Amino acid sequence: MKLFLVFLTVIAAGAAAGSPMDDSDLLKARDHQDRAALEKLAADARAVADKQTNDAGSQYRVALAQSYAAEVAIEQHDKTAAKNAAQAGMDAADKAVSLKPDSAEYQRILGTLCGQMISSNSLAALKYGKCALDSVNKAIELDPKSSMAYVSHGVGNYYLPQALGGGMDLAVKDFRKAIELNPKNADAWLWLGVALRRSNQAAEAQKAFERCLELNPNRVWARQQLEKTPGS
Repeated sequence: MKLFLVFLTVIAAGAAAGSPMDDSDLLKARDHQDRAALEKLAADARAVADKQTNDAGSQYRVALAQSYAAEVAIEQHDKTAAKNAAQAGMDAADKAVSLKPDSAEYQRILGTLCGQMISSNSLAALKYGKCALDSVNKAIELDPKSSMAYVSHGVGNYYLPQALGGGMDLAVKDFRKAIELNPKNADAWLWLGVALRRSNQAAEAQKAFERCLELNPNRVWARQQLEKTPGS
C-alpha cells in the first residue's frame, strides 16, 4: 500500500481572532518563510476555533495555518517544529473532516498534515501513512478537477520509492496533471521542477522553477531550488 508523504501547501481562506484572516497574509508569510508570522496567524485561528468547536470552517482554518507553518519548518529542516505544527493542524483537520466529510479540501488538508507528520520521522509512516493516502485519494474522488489534490498526490509519489509503487515518473505525471487542470498553479510548477531535477532533467527543471517564480516571484523556497539547479 502506498504511504504518501504529503507536505504541500494549500491555497484557501482562513480566519484570525475577531476578524477574517486574509489568506494573502498566510501566503505572504509562507512565501517569505516567516515562521513567526505563521505562528501568530495559527494562534489567532485557534482562538476562534476554540469558541466555535462545531464549526468545520474554523477548524479547517487552524489546520490550514498549521500546515503552512509545518511546510516552512520542513523547508528549513526543522523536524521538531514541523512535527509540532503538523500535529496541531491534524487534530483540527480531523475535527473538520468529522463535521463535513464530503469536503474535498478538508480531506486534502488532512492528508497533507498526515504526510507532514511523516516528514519529521520516516518511522511515522506506519502510523500516518494510511491517513495520508486515504485522505488525498478521497479528495481526488470528491473533486477530480482539483489541481492541488494532484500536487499532493505527486508529492506522495515523489517520496515513495518505486519499489513500493511510487517514483519520479508517477510524480511528474501527477504534477503535469495538476498543471493541466490549472496552468497558474505555482506550487505544481515548483514540484515539477523538483521532480525533474531529481530525474536528471536539469534544463527542464530550470524552466519549471522559472515559471513558478513568474507566477509567484515572492516564493523563497522556489528561488532556493532554482539556485541549486545545475546551469541556473
